[in-house]
Amino acid sequence: MTMNQVIIHRERCKGCQICIEVCPQKILSLEEKINSHGYHPAQMKDAKKCTGCAFCATMCPDAAIEVERG
Repeated sequence: MTMNQVIIHRERCKGCQICIEVCPQKILSLEEKINSHGYHPAQMKDAKKCTGCAFCATMCPDAAIEVERG
């Protein structure tokens, strides 16, 4: 079984949390570390639970997320 992969481009992410709100699995959160722009980017908490729905990528206003379905 292959796993879906969520790629978050941390330097593009502004930490708006839209992806966190729309994720039906609730597996995204904000990193504690900031990126070079001073934002806390999104991160994946549990990749095994990702269904590959890509709601996060679709809703991201900064195109900071890609989903590769396994």
